[in-house]
Amino acid sequence: MVTDLRMGEFWADLRLHRHHILLRPLPLNLIASFLSFQSFLGSVGLTIRIWHTNKVDRLFDFSDIRCLRRRPTFSMFGSSGMAEETVFASEVDITEGLLKRLVLVHCPECESYLQPPRSWVKLQLESKELLTFCLKKLQKNMNSNKVRLVHAEFIWTEPHSKRIKVKVKVQKEVLNGAILEQSYPVEYVQQEHMCESCSRVQANPDQWVAAVQLRQHVSHRRTFFYLEQLILKHGAAASAIRIKQMEQGIDFFFSNRSHGVKFVEFIGKVAPVKSRHDKQLVSHDPKSNNYNYKYTFSVEISPICREDLICLPPKVAVSLGNMGPIVICTKVTNSIALLDPLTLRHCFLDADQYWRASFKSLLTSRQLVEYIVLDVEVVSSEVTIGGTKYLLADAQVARVSDFGKNDTIFTVKTHLGHLLNPGDYALGYDLYGANSNDMELDKYRGRALPEVILVKKSYEEKRQKKRGKPRSWKLKSLDMEVDDKGRVDQDKMVSEYEQFLKDLEENPDLRFNISLYRNKEYQPSEMASVADGDELPSVPLDELLADLDLSEDEDEEDNMTE
Repeated sequence: MVTDLRMGEFWADLRLHRHHILLRPLPLNLIASFLSFQSFLGSVGLTIRIWHTNKVDRLFDFSDIRCLRRRPTFSMFGSSGMAEETVFASEVDITEGLLKRLVLVHCPECESYLQPPRSWVKLQLESKELLTFCLKKLQKNMNSNKVRLVHAEFIWTEPHSKRIKVKVKVQKEVLNGAILEQSYPVEYVQQEHMCESCSRVQANPDQWVAAVQLRQHVSHRRTFFYLEQLILKHGAAASAIRIKQMEQGIDFFFSNRSHGVKFVEFIGKVAPVKSRHDKQLVSHDPKSNNYNYKYTFSVEISPICREDLICLPPKVAVSLGNMGPIVICTKVTNSIALLDPLTLRHCFLDADQYWRASFKSLLTSRQLVEYIVLDVEVVSSEVTIGGTKYLLADAQVARVSDFGKNDTIFTVKTHLGHLLNPGDYALGYDLYGANSNDMELDKYRGRALPEVILVKKSYEEKRQKKRGKPRSWKLKSLDMEVDDKGRVDQDKMVSEYEQFLKDLEENPDLRFNISLYRNKEYQPSEMASVADGDELPSVPLDELLADLDLSEDEDEEDNMTE
C-alpha cells in the first residue's frame, strides 16, 4: 500500500524510564536527527515510537531501521501489513546531471556577450538582463532532467576574476509525487573575444559602416544643443564610434548599419525630419558572394524652431481652418505646435504635413526686439494649451531702443496677459519696421497685420545682477570632434549656448525631457539670493540629478586598498 506522507502529520511517543513525552506534529528534520543518533539514544534507554495520521498505525521504531545502499531508510507498516521504503530528502541530490560550469564569450571593449550564432548583446554586471541571459543557457539542460527553476540570484565575485556565479534553486518531483527543493551554485567563465565591430574598430578606427548626417539649415545651433541633451539622456549615440561637429549639423559614425538605422529612428521620434539613405560598395568576394557596403543616412531637420514667427501659406491656413496667417511656433517635438497669438487658436503639424508644405520662418529668435510694457488690460479668461497657460490681453508697449529718440507706442494684442505687468520687459517681433522679402507675406498685403507680436517675457535686466556667477546646475556634452569648416565663431557659439541655458531656466517644459545635474562648484549665498529676487526663473533643486563619476570612485577605492 502506498502511503501519501504529504497528507496528515507525524506523531512521536518518547519514553525514558518512567517519563513519557508525546510530540505532535513531528518535523521531518527531527525524524532525520533521530535516525542519525539512533545508537546513542538506544544506549541511554530512550524508546521512540512514531506514527503517521494518514492510515498508518505504527510507523517505525529503532528495530525497524535498516540501511540500504548507505541511505538511511525506515519501514512503514500500514493496516495491510505491506512495507515500503522512503528516502529522506536530505540524502537525495536532485542536481545530479545539471550543468554547474559554463563558458560565456565576452567582448572586453564594448562589454557585450555573444548570443549564438552571431549576435552580441550589451549587458551590465549583476543586472536582471545578464541574469536572464545566464539562465537561458541552463534551461535546456533543466528540461531534460525534469527540473523546474524556482529562484536565482548572483553570488558576489571579484570584478576582475572573469567569473560570474549564480545561486540557483530548483525543484523536482521524486518518489510518490513528493517535491524536493535544492540550491546549488553555477559558475560562468568569461572567455574574452572581441566582437566583429570592435575588431574592425581596433584594426582601423576610421573604418565605419554607417554614417548619419544630421543637418538643419538655420543660422544658429540651439536645436542641436537640445538634441545633444536628448541623445545623452536616452543613450542614443552609445554605439557611435565617432561624432563630428559640422558647419550646419553633426555627423555620427557607426560600425553597424543597424545602429545607424536605430539612431535615425530615434531622431524621427524627437524632431520633424525627412531622411534618405544611400550605399556604396566597398568590396566584393565573388567566391562566397559576400558584399561589403558603406551606408549613408542624410537626415534633415525642419528649419522651424521654437519661438519662430511664421506666415502660413494660404493653402496651409485654409487646411487649418483659416488659422493665422501670423502664428508663433511654441513647441517642436516630432510635430510642430503653432499658436495664433491674436485668437489663442492652436494646431499641430506632424512631419509629413510640414514637409508637404515646406514653409519657412518669417522671423527667427535672433531677430527678437526688446520692448517695455506700459499698460496691460485682460480681455478674456485664462486658457491652458498643451499644459501651458495663456491669457489674451491688450497691451501698450514701446521699443527700448526708442527711448530718447521718439515717443512711438504700439497697442498690441498678446497671449502673455498672465505674465506681463506694467514696467516689465518683453521680447517680440517688430513687423512695423521689419524689411521682409517673404513671398507668403506678400500674399496677405490686403489684410491688416499686427505691428508687433510679443513672444515672451524678458528677464535680461534682472539677470545683470547674476552675470558671471555660476549656476547651481550643469549639462553634460557629447565627445565630438570639430570639422575645420565647422569651427564657427567661438563668441557666437558661447552666446547661443548661454541663450539655450536661459531658455531651460525659463521653460519647465523644455527641460522636462533632459537631465540636469548638480554643479559641485556652486556655493549658494544668502546675500545673492535676496538681491536676485524671487521673480527670476531658476531650476528647482529637486529637478537636479547627482553627477556620479564612477572613475573617481574606483580611483578612491584603489587608493584605500594601497
